[in-house]
Amino acid sequence: MLRHAIAPSRRFTKASHDVVRHVRLTSDAKILLLVVQGLPDEQAGRPLSEHARKLGITGRAYQKAKELLVVHGYVHEWRAQGERGRWVTEQLLSNVPLTREQAAALRPGCAPASPSVPKPTVGEPAVRMAGHQLPVEEEREKNSPHPPSEAERDRVAATGPACVTGPECVTGAERAAGPACVTGPEGAAGSAPETDVELAPEVADGERVLLSLRHQRRELYLGVKEARGLAELAARWLLRGVSEGELRRVLTSELPGDGVRSAVGFLRFRLLHKMPPELPVSPSPHPTAPSPVAELTVCTAPGEEEHVFRPLSDETECGPCRRQAARELWERQRTPAEAESDLLSWRERFARIGAPASGGEAAPCAP
Repeated sequence: MLRHAIAPSRRFTKASHDVVRHVRLTSDAKILLLVVQGLPDEQAGRPLSEHARKLGITGRAYQKAKELLVVHGYVHEWRAQGERGRWVTEQLLSNVPLTREQAAALRPGCAPASPSVPKPTVGEPAVRMAGHQLPVEEEREKNSPHPPSEAERDRVAATGPACVTGPECVTGAERAAGPACVTGPEGAAGSAPETDVELAPEVADGERVLLSLRHQRRELYLGVKEARGLAELAARWLLRGVSEGELRRVLTSELPGDGVRSAVGFLRFRLLHKMPPELPVSPSPHPTAPSPVAELTVCTAPGEEEHVFRPLSDETECGPCRRQAARELWERQRTPAEAESDLLSWRERFARIGAPASGGEAAPCAP
């Protein structure tokens, strides 16, 4: 007798027709949604990517499936920073599409707070101090996120403080008396517009390299004044045989793991401590004494006109005359040899050069 053994209900997952017949969801998105829907509560804390990895949905297929689920309201994500500063991503998956507000209301452990009710501050409420001014000893120095470079400090030390007319004064008596003197780059900038300084070619190239670092690493962003303050150090690299591309690679590679806090300080430290050695100065070659010029000599070759030339050694005839004499000698020797060869037979020619005749021994050479 046959019996049908039906598995318990926990072995099945109810699939909504809206999900199965959804025309815009891919098969990977539907399978991932149904699998996560049927998981027990103890596995709800795992990320969606881990469940997709177990199903073999990885790479671009998982990204596409998740994108479709997020677009159609089946998956919602929130990123928040925890108590210890770490970022945590919370995911909510439902078998029906939800809006952002509906999903936020169903978010476990997070009740929607009214934006009009701020968090209470710590301590007792105090009266607002309006018009209060800090003591003089506390406002003498200012903390600037961009400290002046070494070049600017040297320029200010060489030229002296700049005078500017404005509302900023040191004391109340000076405010009543008239304008005040302010030292620093702000006073120099307020007194007169900064004039363009003619830079050396190497310094201009170094400044251009420093300004281009922002395109490769965003944390190495420099202003114009900061780059000009470090341009002299970069120019020393270029003068020591380092190309612009090599300098850019040295400054942007192997950055600290926790990020760059101050681009100016980091680049100044690296330019100083990784500077290549100076190129060896090659000794200039000693100038050689010019060879003495020979005096003009009269050519002794027979000719109609007497002419002179400058000999290279101990020759007595000039070059054109020696070539003409050699050509005439060659023609005199060639003419009898050609006339004699036309009169001899081939046997006599072989006998003259000492070659063996056909069928016999070598003929004796003619005297």
